[in-house]
Amino acid sequence: MSHILRKVLTAAAAVLLSGAAFAAPASAGHTRPFVVLKDFAPTIQHDIRYYGPHNFVGTPVDGYREPLCILTRPAAEALRRVQWQVLRHGYTLKVYDCFRPQRAVDHFVRWAKDLDDEKMKAEFYPNVAKDRLFADGYIAEKSGHSRGSTVDLTIVKLPPRPQRPYVPGEPLVPCTAPAGERFPDNSADMGTGFDCFDTLSHTANPLITGEAREHRDLLVTAMADAGFRNLPEEWWHFTLNDEPYPDTYFDFPVSRKSV
Repeated sequence: MSHILRKVLTAAAAVLLSGAAFAAPASAGHTRPFVVLKDFAPTIQHDIRYYGPHNFVGTPVDGYREPLCILTRPAAEALRRVQWQVLRHGYTLKVYDCFRPQRAVDHFVRWAKDLDDEKMKAEFYPNVAKDRLFADGYIAEKSGHSRGSTVDLTIVKLPPRPQRPYVPGEPLVPCTAPAGERFPDNSADMGTGFDCFDTLSHTANPLITGEAREHRDLLVTAMADAGFRNLPEEWWHFTLNDEPYPDTYFDFPVSRKSV
């Protein structure tokens, strides 16, 4: 085991053994057991894309008041187990999106219907016509994220490299481009960027080989071992099998005050 990995595991163990956990929420008008992931697994990295402009919409998305990952307590506990597993392989998890309020989904739907707004097309859906986003299943009026037990995430090689911020208006590179050419996300190469509306994002796409295939397989296996199932069309998308609210779509804002 490398010196760096040993230090990461030791630090993670110290936090976990300290009993750091978020109390059951009892505010913001609801008593659902949602928690802030940082309180359960502080070593997991965050890159909450819908809080800022670097996403397929190109603007901060409705309902994201803080760059937080909020999940149901069972999902957060399961993700903490995944983190332990990937740390042993020399990686850390990084989350892009967790609970997504219904108002954010509604924002996506309004954007998808505005066919004139294609300012982020060159990066996120370079090979798909915007008027096909509903028919092809990339945009829908309901999302499993709104049930609180779905997460979009990747893995990052330890030690994590710095990731420069996105600059609105900068030249866009297709999410399907080679890892060295697309936006310099510090994640391991997964074959495409996050939220890439393309068949290359399909988890088992046979065109994804080499290290990218190994990284996808590692993530899928680690998540499955902890009780998550993958969405076959998106390598980054996972839902807890035993989610506590399989039929409920919540709409509170992404904010620590909400839990």
